[in-house]
This record gives sequence, structure tokens and C-alpha cells, in this order.
Amino acid sequence: MSDAGPELPHLDAAGHARMVDVSGKEVTARSARASGFVRLSAAAVAALRSGTAPKGDALAVARIAAIQGAKRTPELIPLCHPIGLHSVSVELEVTDDGVRISAETRTADRTGVEMEALTAVAVGALALIDMIKAVDKAAVITVVRLEEKSGGRSGPWRRP
Repeated sequence: MSDAGPELPHLDAAGHARMVDVSGKEVTARSARASGFVRLSAAAVAALRSGTAPKGDALAVARIAAIQGAKRTPELIPLCHPIGLHSVSVELEVTDDGVRISAETRTADRTGVEMEALTAVAVGALALIDMIKAVDKAAVITVVRLEEKSGGRSGPWRRP
């Protein structure tokens, strides 16, 4: 540890970004759950509930986009490791003021799947906005966050 605080594993001795070497870490079962919310107008919520969104089934497209986003995480987030992503499940719940998105990711690998869960939520939210923007140009993505994770050296964690 330096005087400035804990050492950051994604930085080398010169302070340059690097991909952390996880080759010596143990393969363990790992999971993560993230959530987010897309705030929508009453008209957009009504279109989702009635199945009349101009581009079609917005919720189905958002779900598939979320799964695809999780699978593409190492291409989008520069220092993420490509891992064997074994499961991605996505829930979308239409509420009176928008859509709640939740994604759970699972693997048995040397590093966690938190970024995959977060990316799933973010990409699902973006796809939902794309599908509903003709009805609501002011849609807002809010509160994308990790809810819980398990596995690995640091063990389980849950948002308080």
C-alpha cells in the first residue's frame, strides 16, 4: 500500500492502465444482480401496457438487447476480462412511471460478473428508449446499480 491509499490492481507501477492477471485465481461459481429504471411518460407506459409501441414489442427487444449487452461486456468495457458467461436472466416490470429492469448473470470463472449485469441493465434500458422514443423523447435512464454479488475471494455482497 502506498501513502496515497490502497494499490489499484488495474494500474501498473508507472500508473498505466493494464488488464489484471487472473490466471492464478481459482475458478468459482459467481453471480451478480443489477437493476435500473427507465422513467417514462404516461403515454409511453400506456403504449407498453397495451402493446402499441410504434416499433413493436419494446419489452422483448429490451430483454434480448440486455442479454446481448451482457455477452458483449468485454468489448465495451476496456479492462473487463472475457469470461464464460453461463446465464443471463432479465426481468422488466412496467410501473406507473416507467420500467424497472433487473439482470442476473452467472458464471464459473476466475473473475466476477458484476460488469456484465450492469451492462445488461444499461443496454436493455437504451434499447427500451430506442423502441419508445417516438412516444416519449424525454425518457430518462436512472439508478443503474449493482444490487448483489456472490463468489470469488471477496465473497457475497448485498446493497444495504
